[in-house]
Amino acid sequence: MLLAIDVGNTNAKFALFEPGSGPGQAATLIARWRIATDDRRTADEYAVWLHQLLRMQGHERTAVTDVIIATVVPRALHNLQLLARGYFGVEPLIAGRGPVGWGIQLKVDEPHAVGADRAVNAIAAQALAPGKDKLVISFGTATTYDHIGADGAYRGGIIAPGVNLSLEALVAAAAKLPRIAIEAPATDSVIGRTTESQMLIGIYWGYVAMIEGLTQRMRHEIGAPLTVIATGGLAGLFQEHTHLFDIIDPDLTLNGLARLYAQREQQA
Repeated sequence: MLLAIDVGNTNAKFALFEPGSGPGQAATLIARWRIATDDRRTADEYAVWLHQLLRMQGHERTAVTDVIIATVVPRALHNLQLLARGYFGVEPLIAGRGPVGWGIQLKVDEPHAVGADRAVNAIAAQALAPGKDKLVISFGTATTYDHIGADGAYRGGIIAPGVNLSLEALVAAAAKLPRIAIEAPATDSVIGRTTESQMLIGIYWGYVAMIEGLTQRMRHEIGAPLTVIATGGLAGLFQEHTHLFDIIDPDLTLNGLARLYAQREQQA
């Protein structure tokens, strides 16, 4: 089986995939786990945590035959490579490096600067909506908007502050504002009667307005119908009160890693 690892700025996600039954067949995601990103975490710590989770899901460590890693935190990579070599006995594949090229065109001024997560999302998005222009919105530490062409090429995008990051900055800078949970408001009203409700409206409806506005501007600039694909834990939350997305795939990056691995196997 394939162990796919996606390391973001806030969380690292691990997923176990069963390979497809034949050439071109998509791999099946059978288990996923999440842990806070910490570039000081050692290979031994990862191994103990992961071994316990594998056993709880009924899998042995020896079932993992390949490992692929995508990371936007360079300092976390070394210990994950040690994990793959020392505990799974395999040389990990690093997305975007060496024999694991993206397999898509990066049509931007600085292709080397495109984050691994955004390139992998482009691969997964192309599989979800081939032949169509796509907008991938990813809710993470940052909220990113990426245009994927009908041909699957990555054509650029937008980076905005993430929802949690914005809320943390607001609370840190304003002494009297309380910490609140991010959730859908109880009503569609945008006039709050308490401090907490006003903050929630500002975060929730403010981000809805930003998503709607930027999506509309990208549609206008692209000049073609756009399939909007969302990923990240907050995608479903923003869909509750308004239809923003055509497709929600919380495992878009992990599925993209599995597809990238399959592409590499076909080329080998």
